[in-house]
This record gives sequence, structure tokens and C-alpha cells, in this order.
Amino acid sequence: MSTKRILVTGANGQLGKSLQSISNEYPFFEFLFTARDTLSIDDESEVAATFGVFKPDYVINAAAYTAVDKAESDNDGANAVNATAVGILAGASKELGARFIHVSTDYVFDGRSETPYKEDHHTDPVNNYGASKLAGEKLAMEKNPESIIIRTAWVYSEFGNNFVKTMMRLMKDRKEIGVVYDQVGTPTYARDLALAILDIINGGSWVAGIYHYSNRGKISWFDFAQAIKLRIGSDCNVKAITTPEFPTPAKRPAFSLLDTSKIRNTYSLDIPQWEDSLDICLKRL
Repeated sequence: MSTKRILVTGANGQLGKSLQSISNEYPFFEFLFTARDTLSIDDESEVAATFGVFKPDYVINAAAYTAVDKAESDNDGANAVNATAVGILAGASKELGARFIHVSTDYVFDGRSETPYKEDHHTDPVNNYGASKLAGEKLAMEKNPESIIIRTAWVYSEFGNNFVKTMMRLMKDRKEIGVVYDQVGTPTYARDLALAILDIINGGSWVAGIYHYSNRGKISWFDFAQAIKLRIGSDCNVKAITTPEFPTPAKRPAFSLLDTSKIRNTYSLDIPQWEDSLDICLKRL
């Protein structure tokens, strides 16, 4: 069996680092992890040159402009990474005959649904970040119709900045914190998503299209904070607050629950419950 070459962008992000942390479990893959300082993904000639040298069989785009609030004032920056670069990577993959996997977000939806979002649900982002990610999805499919797009939500891990690590820090430093209870979804442990992506590649079957992936369950940010508090044994008082009580520059979708049945059925994936994954992450922290 010939070694498959996998190029991963966004090596310093939560998903990129999670992919790196499990890469040794896949010795039959040869990985090239790239970050902003080693590959400018919005530079067509640089992407072409890197692809030409490494000749990947698969490209996983884990790079993203994820500063949701900053994107409100830096639309150009968000679009360069979340849209333009996606089109460049998808097109370069097609030209080389490489399979392209792009990671997107629940923020392409308006958050007004009352049932978990299926892949074909009407998209209508409520902020610039969501709009830039939706533009990226469209460019990926336009430049490379054989792409796989995986939308995910509420990503956390032992790496980088995320809700779990922020809560742990605040619960240590403060006697009381307020967390919104009127935004609902399911957290996604980046390691679970990384394993799912490599399982799809390793499985050998390829069904192009859009998929949803998050851990199982349904909770609010407040419930998530309470679960973290319980597990770390904090005596910090976690207070339930409303979204208007915690104003942010960018509007957030109130409902982010994703229906994951399509990815589970197509690729026979077993998706863990959010509580089990949180336990694993906290142990690793």
C-alpha cells in the first residue's frame, strides 16, 4: 500500500494541533503541517509551489480566521482566509487530483431553527464571520465540486484559546461569573473531529458534499460551564445570564444544534457524547 500524503493547513489552530497530536497513530500517512508562517494560503503562486513540491493526495483545510468579533471590523481579513484562500486551495487540489476537505461552521445559519440543522437547511449568517465562512463553502464547491465540507460548532481542545480553558481560568480567578443560557448547541472536541476526518480518509470511500459534525447532546453555554465547574471542583458561582446581558460586537446564533446523521451514516462514524469528550479533554489538560 503506497503512503498517502496529507497536507494540513492551520497547523497552529485547535484542529491543526489535534491532527498533529494523533498523526503518529497513522504511520501509513505522510503529513505536511503548514501554518501562516510557512504557507500563505491566500497566495495562489505560493500554494501552487508547495503543492507542486509535496504533491498531496489529500488536503485538509483547518485554517480559519476565527476572531468572530474582530471580523465585524476586519471584513477583508476574514474574507482573505475564510473565503479567498479556500477557493485557491480547492482549485489547486482539483488541478493536482488531490481530495479536498474544508472545515466550516454552524455560523452559516441564523440560529432561528427549532430542530437540529441538516446540511440542506437554508443558510443565512448573522455576522461577518459567518458570511465569510459561507463564501468559502461556495468557492470550495465552485472550484472543486468533489470537495467535502464539514461544518462544526463550539470547538474546544487542550490547545489555544477556547471556552473550556477560559472557564477554567475564570473559575480560578473569580468568585462569580455570568454565562449565557439562551444559546443552545453541542460542543465539539477538536480531537474527535480530527479522528473523524482521518477515518474518512482512511476508509477509502469518498462522497463529496456538505456534512455536519459535533459531539452528541444538546446544552447551553451555561450548562457547559456548570459541567466544567463540577469536574474541576470549583466553588465559583456560575450565574445564568441572557445574551443581551453579555453584549458582543458580533451577533451570535441562538441555536447551533447540528444534525450529524448524514456523516454518521455515510462514513459509519461513532460520535461520542459531549460529556465523555469533555472528561477526556480535562484529563489531558
